[in-house]
Amino acid sequence: MTDEADLRAAVATFDRSTVSGVETAAEDERKQVLSLFSLEEWATMPLSRYALGQAAPSGSEPTYCRLLEFGTPHLGSIKGGSAGKHIMYHHNSGEWRLAAPLRGMEPQGAWEELRGQFVRAFEAAAAQDFDAVDDLEALRFGPALVTKSLATYFPQHFLPIYAAEHLRKFVTLLGGSTEADAPAWRTNRQLLELAQSRPEFAGWGGQEVMHFLYGNFDPRPRQRTIWKIAPGERGRLWEQCRDSEMICVGWDELGDLSQYQSDSELKQALDAHWPRSSGGSLTVARRLLAFRDLEAGDRIVANRGVDEVLATGTVSGSYRFEADRSEYRHLVPVSWDVSHARKLPPQHGWRSTFAKVDPALFAKITAGQISSAGPQTSSPYNGVPVTLPEDVETVLEALERKGQVILHGPPGTGKTRLALGAALALAGRADALDAAPTQRAVAQADMLRDGRAHMVTFHPSYGYEDFVEGFKPDLSATGHGLTLALTDGVFHTLCAQASARPDETFLLIIDEINRGDLPRVFGELITLLELDKRGLPVALSVSKRPFSVPPNVRIIGTMNTADRSISHLDAAVRRRFAFLPVGPDPDAVSGTVGPLDLAQFFESLNTRISRHLDADHQIGHAYLLRDGEPIATDGDLAAAFHHEVIPLLEDYCLGRADLLHRILGSLVDQDTGRPALMSPPDLAAALAAEFTSGTPGPDA
Repeated sequence: MTDEADLRAAVATFDRSTVSGVETAAEDERKQVLSLFSLEEWATMPLSRYALGQAAPSGSEPTYCRLLEFGTPHLGSIKGGSAGKHIMYHHNSGEWRLAAPLRGMEPQGAWEELRGQFVRAFEAAAAQDFDAVDDLEALRFGPALVTKSLATYFPQHFLPIYAAEHLRKFVTLLGGSTEADAPAWRTNRQLLELAQSRPEFAGWGGQEVMHFLYGNFDPRPRQRTIWKIAPGERGRLWEQCRDSEMICVGWDELGDLSQYQSDSELKQALDAHWPRSSGGSLTVARRLLAFRDLEAGDRIVANRGVDEVLATGTVSGSYRFEADRSEYRHLVPVSWDVSHARKLPPQHGWRSTFAKVDPALFAKITAGQISSAGPQTSSPYNGVPVTLPEDVETVLEALERKGQVILHGPPGTGKTRLALGAALALAGRADALDAAPTQRAVAQADMLRDGRAHMVTFHPSYGYEDFVEGFKPDLSATGHGLTLALTDGVFHTLCAQASARPDETFLLIIDEINRGDLPRVFGELITLLELDKRGLPVALSVSKRPFSVPPNVRIIGTMNTADRSISHLDAAVRRRFAFLPVGPDPDAVSGTVGPLDLAQFFESLNTRISRHLDADHQIGHAYLLRDGEPIATDGDLAAAFHHEVIPLLEDYCLGRADLLHRILGSLVDQDTGRPALMSPPDLAAALAAEFTSGTPGPDA
């Protein structure tokens, strides 16, 4: 999190001159767009000049959508993802794919409607009637393209930032508040007005503001997944990939991957071409979409077999489909480093084309610290060779860097489990992370009894006297009346133990940390949490005893964002914690229940929740797990849906039947406004029809 001091310090050190070259390149690109697609020509522009996916003669001018996505990088990126962001495009199946407001129209009629809405948006922007753009329904289905279009034609009124999530985070950074359902262009305008109102940005251009924000407060995940990608069977295409500085994969029959809007759509195409392998096609679909969405700067590993690294690579450009190649037509540009080529111990899961690479293993590979006989990774905390899960490794790295971490996310995403997993790793029990649930529970209980890890749950009445020190009834006192005694709180006790054993790491897990009044609970100790202030003594406010926080103490808090947003936390508290999101994981619930694809239902449901509520109110994968495995029976599905998911959604909707209907669609009885009751087999079929059949939801 960031405060005003951090922002001003970053502004003071930002060298605006470094953006001058980019500004020149951006203006050249803008002039190219205006020369090929002037505002005056939009009213009569043919569909053939707009849409992606149409056959075009070699050397011809690019379509508008291709130019904005691939030919104008300095104007701000909208690369990646599917062609659905262009509202309408030509699919390689021969059909036109249209956004929901245009469905049912013939292509020419749909284009005339869409073109008319673009023209009205441009007229509204020219008149500075920006609210009028919000009423153009079809444009809401291509917010990034529309916002980039507005910023290209009217750069004085918009910033070159187009991702809605990034815009919301930047607005919050500059002290504003956002609406979850606001279109990207409105949030873009809000961000511009906030920047213009701050004296530190006086005289800055849009490119300067954009590069400053991304350069200092980049909202994109710092830890991207590292992928292992095999360049053909047994690495047979490696020399070609190395010399051409790219990585390529097969599945050529699918055509350009950018035409697929979801893993379920891609899964259907995989099943059509390779029906016998459809059992694992959802996983393949997700891996192919991850390949398509690789970004410049992402790291990958090229391998041969299960025990050989051919090179590590850094992605240098965006995915493309080269139809003229004889095979392996899906390409991503990569800069290769062959100095990291080496043999490894056999890696589980490397037989497939794609596999995730643990960051700790990748660090070992790039540092040249792995031999074929050695362990894969080594825990930096206890010297015991282990392979840590990626999420645990991320928590441990944040603890080492900051000293304390808050894991935040919707309910059921495994925040407490992750906190306990990090505690096991710190305690030298990483071997229990992959154990059966009962064995892991035993290891966690043993760890908490050992004393190096403590766990507490905050609640509204939890106070300083519980956490640090205070006078409490002395139950051992004899005689009449109430006797009070000075009592150490849980954090005071932990710090005393840590001071006595300075060579060991002590951890406090605070579950539901946001349910407590944190300034009141921590009191004067909030200052001592910063790593550079560890060991400094202060006089406690109750007893006046000297006290300090030892450098070997760490804190992990968990926070359910559906209860209270992170923004409600005290700024001084937020500044001293690293914040790690823990989101819903569709891969964790991969499986089927009768006709229902569980992961697809899970993602579709959360998409609707995010659209009509917000991302903080999604449901976690734990709701669809039993003993750590995806639910597999009609009965378990019905129990989870009716007894856990439905009550949670009803609570979120606060009695609004219309809102519940927009989320659950046909699962809500129109007469009563209540979720319909049905037998378990019927429920699985109904969920499949509502959420996984490809039929638009009730809001479409």
